[in-house]
Amino acid sequence: SPAFSPDGQFLYFLSDRNLQSLVGSPWGQRNPMPYFDKQSRIYAVALNATARWPFAQKNELQASAVKATETAKPSETGDTKQDTKPDAKLEPKPEIKTTKIDEDGLFTRLYEVPVAAANYAELNVDAKRLYVLTADTSFERKRHLRTIAIEAVGAAPPVVEAFLDDVRSYEISANGKKILLRRTVERANDFWVVDAAPKAPTDLPKFALNLKDWAFTLDPRAEWQQTFIDAWRMHRDYFWDTNMHGANWQAVRQKYAPFISKLTDRAELGDVLAQMASEAAALHSQVGNPDIRKSNDDIDTAGLAANLTKVAGGVRVDAFFNGDPELLEERSPLAKPDAGIALGDTITAVNGVNLDANNHIESLLRNQAGKQVLLQVRRTKASLVPTTFSTIVVPVTTQRDVQLRYLSWERERDQRVQTAINPAFKNRLAYIHLQAMGGADIGRWSREFHPAFQKEGLVLDLRNNSGGSIDSWIVAQLQRRAWLYWQSRDDETVHHNQQLAFTGHVVALIDANTYSDGETMAEALKRLGIATVIGKRTAGAGIWLSDRNRLVDNGIVRAAELGTFTSTPTENKWVVEGIGVVPDIEVDNPPHATFNGEDAQLAAAIAYLENKITKQPRWQPVVPTKPERAK
Repeated sequence: SPAFSPDGQFLYFLSDRNLQSLVGSPWGQRNPMPYFDKQSRIYAVALNATARWPFAQKNELQASAVKATETAKPSETGDTKQDTKPDAKLEPKPEIKTTKIDEDGLFTRLYEVPVAAANYAELNVDAKRLYVLTADTSFERKRHLRTIAIEAVGAAPPVVEAFLDDVRSYEISANGKKILLRRTVERANDFWVVDAAPKAPTDLPKFALNLKDWAFTLDPRAEWQQTFIDAWRMHRDYFWDTNMHGANWQAVRQKYAPFISKLTDRAELGDVLAQMASEAAALHSQVGNPDIRKSNDDIDTAGLAANLTKVAGGVRVDAFFNGDPELLEERSPLAKPDAGIALGDTITAVNGVNLDANNHIESLLRNQAGKQVLLQVRRTKASLVPTTFSTIVVPVTTQRDVQLRYLSWERERDQRVQTAINPAFKNRLAYIHLQAMGGADIGRWSREFHPAFQKEGLVLDLRNNSGGSIDSWIVAQLQRRAWLYWQSRDDETVHHNQQLAFTGHVVALIDANTYSDGETMAEALKRLGIATVIGKRTAGAGIWLSDRNRLVDNGIVRAAELGTFTSTPTENKWVVEGIGVVPDIEVDNPPHATFNGEDAQLAAAIAYLENKITKQPRWQPVVPTKPERAK
């Protein structure tokens, strides 16, 4: 974040040099890793050898120099002629100063602004002060604008003034007199223009930019034409293969350009861009449309995350779809304790409307997601009372309904692994499913792996994994090896180092829907000898990308930028893209058997681990014997 001082004497910048971890050691819950907070400090380099550091501590030499300067000033009562005629209309032209850079010894003229380290960003400077954003140490990472007066340091360090909290971004005008502030994106008027000063004015609303009255004349087709050309160019310039996978990219432009004049909305442009990108034949060349206007008559549906069967007088509750029972948020609305609903109960009415041939429960739950809904329930099992009752539930969105059904699928597979095929292996195997490779998934991994790291076998399910970028964290965890053991005098438990090293056998499950970083993960487990991979060949999306090629309307046509390859003494080749990850053991899940609840791939993984552990027990259930003490 470089920023030149107006006088050309200094170049200010931010540098992450404060490496003080909030986590002091790995001894704690879930083997905490180092976390370096507030890494940034503010520095400046003097561009010429005679520049004086403006934050230098005051001393007697500086005071003498100031006094001598004041003494040398012309007398106000002497013969010096002064032009006292004011001219309010004309401002003096700013003096053009030449920046002199003395390269000799430049690296030795480094200074640090004497303020505390923080999570700094977007540094700027004017003649009087520094401006910089600081970010909170929190999940939201809210940012705040701070100012620091450029002046000699006295007995106390410079004061970091709170200009304004919760600032999204800011800009300083070219003359350094005004600041444009942007706070949130939710409000319509989220821009302010204020004077450059230590703090923002207290009556900030007076300085808001009224964007409601702004009007622009746009020609959508002209904008779509520009968007199309930009997308084509950025694919040409960013795509990892200059040969565009053999596609004649100039011909591709000519092929799809005529469609632009026939478009009627932005969604249709997205279709054209997707077809154009597909000519490059790379799985990561995906299209993301910006926010598209929705119809006012859109109706949100809701669900109860349960299997409901139509019966006389209502719908019977046949199954709840719950995730992990320890996570309260992963319960079906009908399965929560205060709902009081049991399997086999019949829902007869929703919000006072009876369920009959003309009223389906799906239609009665429209626009009810997140709202309290009154259900009338009839209990049919004689052992459970009362026979009829009312209860309040809160339906979930359709998307959450799908998630809960999937989490229920995960839980059912976990139970199959715990039960195992051979009763002798009950509770000796662990199961972890990763739906993707993002921030939420590493949290899931941490929660699921650490209680199970002493199991003899692990099934790591990467099927349907939609990708992300956390493979290195998990691979590093599974590469750990136990090599040292310790035990206290009064403790029968033996601990090992490295902490949480998994000493059992690992199987990874893959299928055609294992995608992107899920594939990188599977390839790493296979090539590094960490796991045996079972299932079907993966999708084949092996070119990584940065998502930096945004379009003018914030849409994107993702350009796959980073081809991946392996390089060993015996092999040097591109991997994954267009090929996928080939399993060590190929097992298919036939559609009819899968529909009936079978999972041949999971069964193969369990059988493989049971056989492997029997023949080669890498994990020792017997407590290692301590060596004798020297006498």
